[in-house]
Amino acid sequence: MTYQEAEAFLFEQLPMFQRVGGSAYKKDLLNTFALLEVLDNPHKKGKYIHVAGTNGKGSTASFLASVLKESGYKTGLYTSPHLKSFTERMRINGVPISEEEVIQYVEKFKPIIKELKPSFFELTTAMAFDYFAKEEVDIAVIEVGMGGRLDCTNVIQPEVSIITQIGLDHQQFLGDTLEEISKEKAGIIKENTPIVCSIIENELKLIIKEVSNSKKAPFFDSKERYKISIKEESIPHWKMVAENLQTSDKYEFESGLSASYQIQNLAGVFTALDILKDKGYSISDGNIKEGLKNVIENSGIKGRWQRISNDKSEVKIIADTGHNIPAFEHLVKMLENEKFDQLHFVFATVNDKKLDGVLELLPKNAKYYFTQANIPRALDANELRDTASQYDLKGNSYPTVAEAFENAQKNASDKDLIFVGGSTFAVAEIPNL
Repeated sequence: MTYQEAEAFLFEQLPMFQRVGGSAYKKDLLNTFALLEVLDNPHKKGKYIHVAGTNGKGSTASFLASVLKESGYKTGLYTSPHLKSFTERMRINGVPISEEEVIQYVEKFKPIIKELKPSFFELTTAMAFDYFAKEEVDIAVIEVGMGGRLDCTNVIQPEVSIITQIGLDHQQFLGDTLEEISKEKAGIIKENTPIVCSIIENELKLIIKEVSNSKKAPFFDSKERYKISIKEESIPHWKMVAENLQTSDKYEFESGLSASYQIQNLAGVFTALDILKDKGYSISDGNIKEGLKNVIENSGIKGRWQRISNDKSEVKIIADTGHNIPAFEHLVKMLENEKFDQLHFVFATVNDKKLDGVLELLPKNAKYYFTQANIPRALDANELRDTASQYDLKGNSYPTVAEAFENAQKNASDKDLIFVGGSTFAVAEIPNL
């Protein structure tokens, strides 16, 4: 079996939520526990940090993994979805699992797949736990896939749990209101285990606090512990300041992920690091500074307000995987702060999202290139164009992301800006990511 065959098997034989949507969603953890039992319960053999949230969980997980690596710990990182290769989903000290390891796992799992018929995410999560246990990592940072309570990752006993931000997303599974979604995210809280809450909205924060109190889990409000501010929007790394509101100490640092929306995530990161230090982890201020600065190199994270290298012209290109209302509230403000003559917006989405709220936010004066990613769940580009026109968003439709991106490059002058967003999978298909 080649790696391409192994990857194709995973994508085509197992129902994958990112590709097909709701048919891949499982409403219990029975399959996960059954898979882990076959593997001798590797999830019980390690130390973990568990990160949930509507937005910000991937960035938060990557920051923490990067700092732990810089602190000398052999650190696992499990995130989803991937952008270019399946191997991105599980890393140790920033290095993806090898293609050979993936082939071995697929061959090992084939008999189990026939018996249990797991989803893609169930199998991938079991693979990650087994891989981290086999490689004897010191600690692994685990990003929740969706929700929390019923997510496949919710089988661990972590050192600390983190809930980043709450927004309306995946309502068909998690609930129609922010309150219902908050309760699902709070499902990761474990007995007597610290929980860091980076949620801003007080009414949602109270829901998390009530659950933590019921489980005797120490509750840490990151907003009350750290204030993060931007000192200079320099390239390639923004210069930032973290003020410890308990001690008034200030830490100047550079963030490898440079975007205003990282402020909320970074407060949670600093709070979680304090908890880990209190638990005996050796993490210095120098480790933190290096970890935050080198987060991309140490974690492989992509698509967070990422400036894309452009070998065709001087036009500035930015891509971001944000795809829901809370994300676009931040992204639109950031676009407004950029300097350009004309905004060229390559936009795609999926067919099970409620589009109205996002389309209402998007800038009316941009030139749109409506397109669709190469996944079954993609919303047809023509349908997207027609729906967007009802919100005075004008542009042409293109059958592939490559065509949309190429046309944006042809039409953009050196003083313009090309932005690619709306779908993680559209961002994944642009070159030089």
